[in-house]
Amino acid sequence: MSAVATRADCKPLRPAAVAAPSEAAALRANHRWKVLGIGVAANACFSATFSGIPATAVFLRSGYHLSNGELGLALGLLGLGVALSELPWGLLTDRWGDRRVLLTGLGATAVWLLVMAALVVPSPAHIPGIALLAAALLVTGLLGGSVNGSSGRAIMAWFGEGERGFAMSIRQTAVPLGGGLGALVLPSLASAHGFTAVFGLLAAASAVSTSLAWRWLHQPPAHDDANSGSMALSAGPVPLRNPAVWRIATAIGLLCFPQVAVLTFASVFLHDFAGMGTAVISASLAAVQVGAMVMRVWSGRYTDRHGNRRSFLRLCSLLSVVAFTVLAALVLLAAQFLSGQAPMLSPAMVAMLVVAGICVSSWHGVAYTELATLAGASQAGTALGLANSLVFIAFFLVPIAIPGLLVLCSWAGVWLGAAICALIAWPIFLPSSDGRKSA
Repeated sequence: MSAVATRADCKPLRPAAVAAPSEAAALRANHRWKVLGIGVAANACFSATFSGIPATAVFLRSGYHLSNGELGLALGLLGLGVALSELPWGLLTDRWGDRRVLLTGLGATAVWLLVMAALVVPSPAHIPGIALLAAALLVTGLLGGSVNGSSGRAIMAWFGEGERGFAMSIRQTAVPLGGGLGALVLPSLASAHGFTAVFGLLAAASAVSTSLAWRWLHQPPAHDDANSGSMALSAGPVPLRNPAVWRIATAIGLLCFPQVAVLTFASVFLHDFAGMGTAVISASLAAVQVGAMVMRVWSGRYTDRHGNRRSFLRLCSLLSVVAFTVLAALVLLAAQFLSGQAPMLSPAMVAMLVVAGICVSSWHGVAYTELATLAGASQAGTALGLANSLVFIAFFLVPIAIPGLLVLCSWAGVWLGAAICALIAWPIFLPSSDGRKSA
């Protein structure tokens, strides 16, 4: 990005007058938390959509008369939509600015969910086909892909290097926060009131978040302290030509495969294999999201203080390997050796699923901070868009692959596959050969 383009994008908060350096610093200190709040709200709304809808998988399957394969396809296309749109939205964010992109994407998502509430819901007179449902979820993903890169770039602009890990981790708590709320509310809402209520509630949440962004999301003041200079500079090559950016983005994508397995099919696993009811399923998925939220805030502050982002990411990978391997062993034990007494192991399987889900969901803020730091704040939208394109490839592939894995090797194979993905991610988080360390 040229210096002229960067300068034009970073309009002052009060365009009628140029703020003095001390005034600009005060504006940044006071306003940055509002920007962070907007980032949290925007990500929570979309997380409630892409994590909350899969939490209703049992009711999707029955309400739309889907097989497991059709259910996986529909949920997978939601992830594919985000995967296809994240990088283009990220490039647009670096060119147009985070405000325009976030308002456009969030507003369009709200309108589209309202259309789905009116036209793409089962009723006694009509059951929408798999093609219509899958296409609708694909468009939802295409529009929602605007949220991550734009909100992340805004936070990188308003926060300095010594606090970005903490700020980005708080923003990333929005993903389990929104997912947890979706897991708690949407299954019961789908059961009692159908999918008109589900899509209508998600549309209303997106509309509220859009109004908050319209009111409070602005670029930092034109004149600022030393932190403003970091917004205009890149830390290295253009992100799409930077091998270090590609390494971290690839590892992020790989480590999301087991996380997506939990988000999309944990409800089916707990219902079909562990014999759990709606209350236990919702509570288990909410526990995963709350645990991940707490860990993300703690990890952001911890790695900011100790400068050990890569080490923390490798630790999360190894803990995920262990947790999913133990879960697979419990499933295998229940299926092969205690088939008549499998309910005895159900509490242990539920607990281990929660532990595994937290381990594989606690690293996002740290990883995204490391990635954005490598790319440079002014090009963070592109880097974050690249990473999330790979993340949502997982949201596309995993729901489609799981039904096939269930046929070939049951739930033990599914969770063992999750462990293998986490194991592959571990060495990629090692520092690159040029010796560059994380901040």
